[in-house]
Amino acid sequence: MNGNIQRFKILSAGVFSLILTMGVARFAYTPLLPIMQQQAGLGVAEGGWLAAVNYLGYLCGALVATMISDLSVKDRLYRIGLVVAVITTAGMGLTENIWLWSLFRFLAGLSCAAGMLLGGGLILNWLIRNGYRSELGITFGGVGLGMVLCSIAVELMSGYFDWSQQWLLFTVIALVIMLPAWVWLPPPDSTKVTSSGEAMIDSPPGPVFMRVFLVAYFCAGIGYVVSATFIVAIVDQLPGLEGKGVWAFMAMGVGATVSAIIWDLIARRIGLLNALISASILQILGILLPVIEPNLIFTMTGAILFGATFSGMVCLVLTMAGRYYPTRPAKMMGKMTLSFGVAQIIGPLIAGLLAEESGNYNDGLYMAAIVMAFGSVLLVTLKSLEPKIKQVQLAHP
Repeated sequence: MNGNIQRFKILSAGVFSLILTMGVARFAYTPLLPIMQQQAGLGVAEGGWLAAVNYLGYLCGALVATMISDLSVKDRLYRIGLVVAVITTAGMGLTENIWLWSLFRFLAGLSCAAGMLLGGGLILNWLIRNGYRSELGITFGGVGLGMVLCSIAVELMSGYFDWSQQWLLFTVIALVIMLPAWVWLPPPDSTKVTSSGEAMIDSPPGPVFMRVFLVAYFCAGIGYVVSATFIVAIVDQLPGLEGKGVWAFMAMGVGATVSAIIWDLIARRIGLLNALISASILQILGILLPVIEPNLIFTMTGAILFGATFSGMVCLVLTMAGRYYPTRPAKMMGKMTLSFGVAQIIGPLIAGLLAEESGNYNDGLYMAAIVMAFGSVLLVTLKSLEPKIKQVQLAHP
């Protein structure tokens, strides 16, 4: 029973860390973007720029993750990332200077990498070491919960507080969330064996597999970032859906909350790579539904489908990293996220410019869907290159 309680607390620490770093520090910006455009004079292209800077911070954090092997250092950086998430959230509400906003979005991106990659790697390492399934589905529910929390909070606060006050109220929420994320994750064990004494052996994929996988994940990053960044603004511009953007963002978060667990279960039945291909194809539909038929049903269905697939895809990829590298999962996680992160810098910039030129985000969504389709084809080609993974014996299936 003690082992199950400890597992629950560690997985919950991961949930809270992602609510904080990916939810509040990252995704509060999405529902607040239209409000900042109205009240703080933030332009469309500038909004894309701030999103790109955030992803640049995430990219730099991913690069750091690939360079660090010491679990104790990763643990310290994870905890620093939690603090940075709180500070940058407060900073966004204390200035109207675009360069300071850019700095805070960059640092918030670093905190996202700490929560997602370092925190996820530490949790995977603990699960594998203690004989549990190396799955992050429960932990990744924190991404969707963070999105739901932010959308509900903005919906409730907007009638009473301006954009700056809302950022400061999010800071208070962030402080509360930080406590279990910090306290419930124990210091890491750096030995090379599991609790049962079995050696932890890496089964790395070949170089061709990795190169194709990196390009496919870059495509997934483009597919993800346009909707994830601009969903509220996209929906608010659709005829008859003005003011419904926050609802769409909430629907996306609902989809993301349970999807990672569902994709873990699907992967047990059909394999990680087949599950990844399926999620990729469904995400294309989620991207396109709001522009195929811009009504409330199609838009909300697309948002739920998008949320249910993007979170699942990231979770599946990071789980694959844990299977290939049980002794150092954050190393492959970091490489994959570098590819994903480059796409997340390029995507908002292009989508923002296209939106400024055309007056809407349709061209950006079509671009994202086309790139995503190419990435899906690459994932299919990986099936002939997929390595066999040496599994650690599970003590708790």
